[in-house]
Amino acid sequence: MMSKLARYIPILDWGRRYDRASLGDDVMAAVIVTIMLIPQSLAYALLAGMPPEAGLYASIAPILLYAIFGTSRALAVGPVAVVSLMTAAALGQVAEQGSVGYAAAALTLAALSGAILLVMGLFRLGFLANFLSHPVIAGFITASGILIAISQLRHILGIEAGGATLIELGEGLVANVGNTHLATLIIGASVTAFLFWARRGLKPALRHIGFGPRLSDMGAKAGPVVAVIASTLAVWALGLDARGVAIVGTVPASLPPLTMPDLAPDIIAQLFLPALLISVIGFVESISVAQTLAAKKRERVAPNQELIGLGAANLGAAVTGGFPVTGGFSRSVVNFDAGARTPAAGAFTALGLAFAALALTPLIYFLPKATLAATIIVAVLALVDLGVLRRAWGYSRQDFAAVAATIATTLLFGVELGVSSGVAISVLLYLYKTSRPHIAEVGRIKGTEHFRNIHRHAVETDPAVVTLRVDESLYFANARFLEDHILTRVTEDKALRHVILQCSAINEIDLSALESLEAINLRLKEMGLALHLSEVKGPVMDRLKRSHFLDALTGRVFLSQHEAVAALSNEAGPSSAANTKKES
Repeated sequence: MMSKLARYIPILDWGRRYDRASLGDDVMAAVIVTIMLIPQSLAYALLAGMPPEAGLYASIAPILLYAIFGTSRALAVGPVAVVSLMTAAALGQVAEQGSVGYAAAALTLAALSGAILLVMGLFRLGFLANFLSHPVIAGFITASGILIAISQLRHILGIEAGGATLIELGEGLVANVGNTHLATLIIGASVTAFLFWARRGLKPALRHIGFGPRLSDMGAKAGPVVAVIASTLAVWALGLDARGVAIVGTVPASLPPLTMPDLAPDIIAQLFLPALLISVIGFVESISVAQTLAAKKRERVAPNQELIGLGAANLGAAVTGGFPVTGGFSRSVVNFDAGARTPAAGAFTALGLAFAALALTPLIYFLPKATLAATIIVAVLALVDLGVLRRAWGYSRQDFAAVAATIATTLLFGVELGVSSGVAISVLLYLYKTSRPHIAEVGRIKGTEHFRNIHRHAVETDPAVVTLRVDESLYFANARFLEDHILTRVTEDKALRHVILQCSAINEIDLSALESLEAINLRLKEMGLALHLSEVKGPVMDRLKRSHFLDALTGRVFLSQHEAVAALSNEAGPSSAANTKKES
């Protein structure tokens, strides 16, 4: 009973083996991640259009719940840039930013996302995320990073400018750039420059002045905190808030409140599709990070249980004043590098953030919004990878088209349409590729039992026997293509007597493909040709035996391609000279 329960509540498994060494490592990792998360949580709340405290609230209960239900030992759950941007885009269609309805809709969005993830996990539907190809995900994240960075420039410049697309954002910035607030610009530009330098230069600088490796690493991770403290003190000391520098203002000093999402049918109807997209994107981002970090320690994560863990985290955010969350890349890497051994590191992080929410929030009254915007810009630009376009172009024109289309759609029409088009492009690309499978005519390499493409290798062939190898499973989308290809190949070849379909790469034959095979067999029979099969896999043969196809087959089924050619060539006569034609 305990082992079955532990499948759904992993803390019952790793918790029994928890020891003092793990406790020390987890606490140290939690301290480092907490320092990093405080400014990051505030910044991502700003990006989502929520009050700053919502970022802290969304990082407490969700982390605790993931520690109970999640399987990754290093994944750090909370607000992330892309999901925060998608949250703002979804909520902007329902309510005005800053209103009570906006905050209530955020709770509903988190609840819907949590419910969707939970259902997917319980019904083991994690495989659905595979319909988002990596090139499309890379393109979407790159475009989202660009949009996020540009959207935050208004806070750096101290101007009013909105928009959800590249064109709208650009028009807003250009129209209002003349109203740039100089003090805000100085703060924003200085913090941005410092944070970019801190990413690469702060750790070596600390080592140079005598700090040890561990302290230098912690100091580098605390770069955003240094920026927060310095800019807050500058605004307070110089009275810059009175001169027009936008600040965070009053933040309630309290633990996350108990909240109830708005479950009105019209709100659910408006937010269901955005919640589904947020769930899928969040899961893909989270599971990618979790599996990458687990592989470094030869551990594993269970994708379907991860869905349950993330679902619980989002439901936790919904009832504690938060908004949708997922596993973040940067904070998870920091958690891993800091030595986190178990999900308990996340629980200790939650305790640190709870302390911050109770005791430290009055200290950020004078925190300039330009500092939070700089934090966001530096974080998201690390996600922008325009090099994926070059790599895709060099490897596959189809993948390049998918990446380019996803980036362009996201930039020009917004994140929701961008990710929707990405899913559609992924599915359409798969259907296109598999609907026109590679079909090779093969011959035997002299002196061996190996058969290869006649256009790539010097092989022996027989004018009375043609062998076609289909490098794809057969299903409704490609069945007619195979039928046309075979009939085109044999129609003008008067010397042919036998057609062999080499099935070594065929893992599945659906009913549509079976009907096409029956049609091919009948047409070849009318032309005086016999259809044979070779190297049919066991599960495929089991299916064929349940049909009438094998009874009507004009030829035979051979165990190997060599056996088929040997038998049929002896019947048909001597083989021809080697074919040395090379495929372009």
